[in-house]
Amino acid sequence: MPELPEVETIVKGLQKKVLSRAFVDVWTDTEKIIKKPESFKKFKKDIKGKKIQKIWRRGKNIIFELSDGFSLLIHQKLTGHLLVGYWILDNGYWKPRVKGPLEEKVNTYIHLMFFLDSGKMLALSDLRKFAKVELWKTEELKNSKEFKKLGPEPLAKNFTFKRFKEALKKKKGKIKQVLMNQEIIAGIGNIYSDEVLWLVKIHPFKNVSELNEEELKKIYNAIQRILKKAIELHGESFSDYRDPEGRKGRFDKMRKVYRREGEKCSRCRTEIKRAKIGGRSAHFCPKCQKL
Repeated sequence: MPELPEVETIVKGLQKKVLSRAFVDVWTDTEKIIKKPESFKKFKKDIKGKKIQKIWRRGKNIIFELSDGFSLLIHQKLTGHLLVGYWILDNGYWKPRVKGPLEEKVNTYIHLMFFLDSGKMLALSDLRKFAKVELWKTEELKNSKEFKKLGPEPLAKNFTFKRFKEALKKKKGKIKQVLMNQEIIAGIGNIYSDEVLWLVKIHPFKNVSELNEEELKKIYNAIQRILKKAIELHGESFSDYRDPEGRKGRFDKMRKVYRREGEKCSRCRTEIKRAKIGGRSAHFCPKCQKL
């Protein structure tokens, strides 16, 4: 699933490509992707003519603030990613009009297509069709339970070490699970929690209550360092994620443990292990990250 760096990369790309444009039409072959309003027919009617005034991110959500007090929310979920380009519909399949990254197989599972007044098109490619698309009244979205329960943004200026400690204060559970809890900190998932904990030599199964001040400081600094570097490299693309032009991110060369089980730790040459934790996988070096 795209995490904060991947979603931030997409937002930055969309800001350059579709900001100030208006929706003139929309197509889908999978109406269940539209979660709000109650029907695709109403969604199509309500979004037509709306101008994109602002594009921003909250956690793993992409928000298009539109004219007339509306907002379009897209959560890409497991395999979704937004693309901008030009396509033609050929026997039920969207084919890019020009050769390039958009031709890559992972970019061809298009199940939602927005048509813009500039002639450009905004597509959602989603192999598993798990993505969530909602059209809200902007104020209702900002005051919704879903938004209010999200934790602080880890790269926000006001996310100080003090606030980080407060977010983890009295939290129970393993540090990896806590870092991935979107109600505690927004935007971190499986990839970057593994990378952060490897960097600071802390076992993913260590209880938060057992972490001392120095360890907490190291985790806080590593979150800043890893996420900023991942954004700089346009995210991680070993799976389905691509940027709005259909290109891969370059964080893969920085990835130390995530999905590297069986390989040698680049720091101590011990074999990297994988273990289940709360239905997810944790990747770690058993020597560098002793429990």
